[in-house]
Formats: sequence, C-alpha cells, structure tokens
Amino acid sequence: MPRLLLIKTSSLGDVIHALPALTDIQRQRPDVQVSWMVEESFAALPALHSGVHQVIAVATRRWRHHWLAAQTRGDLRRLRQQLIQARFDLSLDLQGLIKSALLGALAPTHHLGYDRASAREPLACWTYQETFAVPWSLHAVQRNRMLSAKALGYEPEAEVCYGIDAPSWYAHWIPSSRYVVLLHATSRAEKEWPEPHWLQLGQELYERGIHAILPAGNPTEQARARRLAHAIPGAVAAPPLDLRQLAGLLGQAWAVVGVDTGLTHLACALRRPVVALFTATDPLATGVFGSPVARNCGGKARCPTVSQVLQHLQELTAWDRAPKTPVSTVLEPPAGQGPPAAVQLSGSGWRDPGASGS
Repeated sequence: MPRLLLIKTSSLGDVIHALPALTDIQRQRPDVQVSWMVEESFAALPALHSGVHQVIAVATRRWRHHWLAAQTRGDLRRLRQQLIQARFDLSLDLQGLIKSALLGALAPTHHLGYDRASAREPLACWTYQETFAVPWSLHAVQRNRMLSAKALGYEPEAEVCYGIDAPSWYAHWIPSSRYVVLLHATSRAEKEWPEPHWLQLGQELYERGIHAILPAGNPTEQARARRLAHAIPGAVAAPPLDLRQLAGLLGQAWAVVGVDTGLTHLACALRRPVVALFTATDPLATGVFGSPVARNCGGKARCPTVSQVLQHLQELTAWDRAPKTPVSTVLEPPAGQGPPAAVQLSGSGWRDPGASGS
C-alpha cells in the first residue's frame, strides 16, 4: 500500500479546506495510506477524518520564536526520525509555502506540489520533484482537490464532502432548547461585525425561542463575549474550549452565524446551517463552500445587515417549523481535565460562576 504524507499545517480554515481532498483520495485511491502533517494546535481536526492513518503534529508556531533553542533542535530531530521511519512513498504539499515545503523535505521521499505560478510562495517549488498547475480562480477547496487529483491520477467527483462528523459533546451550561452559536471573534479587526448588529441579531433570535452561545479565545474576545452576553437575553458566554469541544458544540447547534474565521468553516464542514459574514474579504475565494445549508453574506467593503442574516437563517432552517428539542450528548473533556466551568443562565442574561454569590 503506497504511503502518502499530506502536508497542510495551518491555519484552521486552510486545514478545513483540505479535508475534501482527503475524502477524494479515500474514495478514488483507497489503496493509498494517508498521514497528515499539521500544526499541533489543529491536530484534533484531521483526526476526525476516517481517511487519516496517522496525524503528525508539528510546532512551527512555537519553533519560529526559538529556532536555535535546544528543545527546537530536539523536536526537529525527532520529527526527522519519525518521517524516516514512516518510509513514505510520496509527499504532497497542499500549502505551497516555504515553511511547508521545508517540513516536507525532512521526509526522504518523492515530493509533489504546486508549480511556480500556482504556489503561494514560488520558492517552495524548489523542493518538489513534480509540480502541477492549478488555477487561482478556483475556491481554496477546489484548488486542494485539483492538486490532489492531478498528483495521484484520478478525477474527483462533483460532490464536495468534508468527511468529518462532530464528536458527541455536552456541558451543563448549554441551553436545553435550540441554540445558535455566534462566532464574533476573528484575527483582524476589519473582519469583525459591529457589536450593535450582534445585539440586534441575538435579541431577534431570542424572541423566536433560540438562545445564543458566544465562544471566545483570547482575553479581548472573552471580554466581548461577556459584554454581548450581558445584553442579549438568555445568552451564554462560553468558557474556554478546545478544538474538539468546539466541534461538538457547533455540531449540535441549530445554526451558526460567524465572521470570516476558521470555526465558521468548521460549522460548514459539519453540515450545520451557517451564515458566514464578510466585511473585508472576498468570499468567492475562501467563503463557506460545498454545503447546501451554508451561505456567504457580504463581501469586501460590504457589511451584511441583520435583516440579511435573518433572511438567510429563515431560508436555511425554516425556524417556524423546527421543533424545540433539547440537546442530549456526552461530554468529552480534554485529557486530564474535567468539564469546563459553567456559565450559568440567570433570568434574561448570564452570570459569571466566578463572581460572588455563584
């Protein structure tokens, strides 16, 4: 059985956009055994796909600040040894960056990737033995699929299939009625949706019996989540969650509304009704893609309105006919940890369990 090293290390959205290519390989080349090289913080994602034999985690985001440190040198030596022992027959770099090309070059095998006109960083092509032309006009998902098909010699199907299911998950702070996940956090301020819009949307959905959950990562995002949850009736500012827990939360949601961020694409991959909000980027290249219950809204310098979002949600969910069924799943906390602290509902808002009187 040929052994393939698939390279797509980051970011979260880019990793998700590569999943359909893996599904194609699984269907069209079942004789190929695939291992996936990915940034350690995203390793839980390809592990959800049944077509992955092994996940090889790398730590470039940690290494790049300490290239000369003894720990970094040791990590790279161990990675090199792991790649040698795996005896890959091929490596396929779906990233097209110098970083990903150099990581792939640590494996003594035949290297495949984009040609100079197709790679994001043309210098990466110096490490490939075979290269392939892929049009830039395609969506990122289709670029990954086309490169994989050309490299491995098959015709991809028309259907786009991400090939993952949400892990079962439960936390006692999740509302028992229908809930919408509001993904307000993104890496760049110009990609954010105005807070008054989130407040109006949350209020409108609450009046329809739908509670809002607001995940957050860093302290700035957590402060925004708490601020919004204070003002939206019945809303929950979620405690910190790992990627697997976030997948479980999204996978059980009635719907997801999110800015241009990786978790919005994850909701699309999990086949949840999702409205993706674009204010500073073009969704034609990197919007939600391949799901009949996903919609892109807005665009570069075109901020979506609340009414547009509500219209999309109504079309995707038919909320007037949807039963209000409770969520019933099983919590799977990170290794060595218990369930996250609850953010408890209190009347029309929320209260922090760490506050006095909790």
